[in-house]
Amino acid sequence: MKFRYAKLIALTICGSLLLSACGGENAEPQTNADGKPIISWLNILHSASPPTDTVLSKIEEITNTDIQFSWIPDASKEERLNTSLASGSLADIVSITIMENSSVRNALKAGVFWEVGPYLDEFPNLKEISADMRNSASIDGKLYGIPMQKQVARNGVIIRKDWLDKLGLPVPKTTAELMEAAKAFTEQDPDGNGSKDTTGFIDRSDLVFGAFKTLGSYFGTPSGWAVSEDGKVTPEFESEGYVKAMDYMKELYNNGYINQDFAVTAKKDQQEGFAQGKAGIYVGALFDSKNLLNLAKGVQDDMDLIMVNDITSTGNESDRAIWSTSNGVGGLLAFPKSEVKDEAELKQVLKFMDDLMSEEVYTLMTYGIEGVHYSLEGNAATITDTKLWEQEVQPFSSSRPNENGYDIHDSDPLRVESDRLIQENTKYAVLNPMYSLESATFSEQGSELQKIITDATYKYILGKLDLQGFQDAVQTWRKSGGDKMITEYEAAYQAVQNK
Repeated sequence: MKFRYAKLIALTICGSLLLSACGGENAEPQTNADGKPIISWLNILHSASPPTDTVLSKIEEITNTDIQFSWIPDASKEERLNTSLASGSLADIVSITIMENSSVRNALKAGVFWEVGPYLDEFPNLKEISADMRNSASIDGKLYGIPMQKQVARNGVIIRKDWLDKLGLPVPKTTAELMEAAKAFTEQDPDGNGSKDTTGFIDRSDLVFGAFKTLGSYFGTPSGWAVSEDGKVTPEFESEGYVKAMDYMKELYNNGYINQDFAVTAKKDQQEGFAQGKAGIYVGALFDSKNLLNLAKGVQDDMDLIMVNDITSTGNESDRAIWSTSNGVGGLLAFPKSEVKDEAELKQVLKFMDDLMSEEVYTLMTYGIEGVHYSLEGNAATITDTKLWEQEVQPFSSSRPNENGYDIHDSDPLRVESDRLIQENTKYAVLNPMYSLESATFSEQGSELQKIITDATYKYILGKLDLQGFQDAVQTWRKSGGDKMITEYEAAYQAVQNK
């Protein structure tokens, strides 16, 4: 019997028990009445409700499988996954998007899931997963699932091109030119309303996905951590580039070239403020440009945006860099040995994963069915029924093993350009060398320790701490567990290097 809404409803009723009390017992490998392999999948749901069967049936047809999804709401994924690991109530495929979770890492290292690294090159699509991606997704040098391949480095600067043109300014290529644009947007009435009611930058209370970390890249800040040739590990906030980025933000703040409440501004308010014409520079994900322009319709209809991804502090092309905290890894699609019993079954599931990475299946999971959910002109797809797409297609977006490198693309010109620039960013991405490594102190105290640095960074930018005060905060971080974290990361790094 096919696993559809009856079981989805049962899962909801079972609540935190998830699969342990409803269908969690595992039988021998099964096929359905048509002889298709049955593949169960414990997956994360990022939308309000699971998808209907429309697109799922097409995916099953192409992959010659019977897919049985068990959906976990994103808001409760950590609790539900911990429960499933503890009870052994898993599935053939388990979507793991919280790799820093101690229960998950312990399960991976304990051999609960198959190591798949030795098998990838047997499959045409899986073998294309890069060495950097494989390494970044590995635990202690071993790959325990298919990496969910996301964009490696998606950030850049979005600027009001119409404002640049009105004020006779070039598209900034250096941080100094970006500062000049911010000054002009603040002081020279770029919207022509006769009032000084605009700023250069509009930012939000986020030192990672807001402006700060991207600006830090332009000043040479490492991504999370740096490792010297002799294996010494240092945190990004002890770098010269980090201090330069703080000084840059401090200058913006002191001169009024950035919204003065940026430290407490939510992303929604930031985007709405930009769309309303309150500022002309937005730093964040380049694909946000499409949403910003849509928000501006009927409010700032003359808005013309340009995306910039090649800013440096020196003007030298060789210094181009952009941060990548997760190195493009969105998690793992892992295969528990309790469900996937032997190598033959593993290869069957890997074949299914390989099929999911085809252009045809990617298109189904991204845009849906041509003529039903979208229209196609050349390789450009336009969603024609947004509501139906949200119901039948959008929930699959988090299930894609790979999101990069396909020919079909969104027809919107801004999205096309942002995708091109994001792909170009990959060549200049600064990877986090500690991403796949483990520190017990980071797992236990990482958030608490990071708060020390986050608070000190904001206080420095806002003029409430001088450089010595910031450095004192760094020493507090070190004494409170940072030194121990560094020692653990150095040991983990050396252990992998010596394998």
